[in-house]
Amino acid sequence: MPTVKLVSFQGEQVSDLQLSDSVFAAPIHVPAMHQVVVAQLANLRQVTHSCKGRGEVRGGGRKPWRQKHTGRARHGSTRSPIWVGGGVAHGPSPRDYSQKVNKKVRRLALRSALSLKVRDNLLTVVDHIDLDTPSTKEMLGFIDKMGVKKPLIVLHEPNDAVSKSVRNIPDARAINVGNINVYDLLNYQNLILTQEAVARIEEVYSI
Repeated sequence: MPTVKLVSFQGEQVSDLQLSDSVFAAPIHVPAMHQVVVAQLANLRQVTHSCKGRGEVRGGGRKPWRQKHTGRARHGSTRSPIWVGGGVAHGPSPRDYSQKVNKKVRRLALRSALSLKVRDNLLTVVDHIDLDTPSTKEMLGFIDKMGVKKPLIVLHEPNDAVSKSVRNIPDARAINVGNINVYDLLNYQNLILTQEAVARIEEVYSI
């Protein structure tokens, strides 16, 4: 059973916290994490790319000149892709890039990402974050005391003061535990969890 230090908002160790083996010491399944990250990024695509083919461009209904005896190449429309002002041949059009990932694979990938942070000593658990009003200065001081870089802060409940404080810090993000995902866990170097967020994760993702 992995054990991590439980620290206060001031950076002082409060006690040791034991984590669930099934969530934070699970076998690391790289293919599952890769599949989930690829699907997550694909689902973020806005699919706004589009261009007009020869049948969608305005005009070009009349044959520009007769088929034979002009000395010129035969053409049936001025909106052919080889004409200036014509349609685009094989251009992009809106399509669905979304990918489906099975629930068991998503859960396996998340447990793998969490276990990876524990294995590499990149997980910090804080008892609570004392911020009543947004303060980037206090949040920067907290991050410096933790000695972490590029942190992902996971809260057990929405907190506008923390979210707004982290918003101004480059390479840092704060999310609710309900929005925890594999891409953010792998994209950010250090993971900071509140104690209640750890309990929520173990409750939902334990086997």
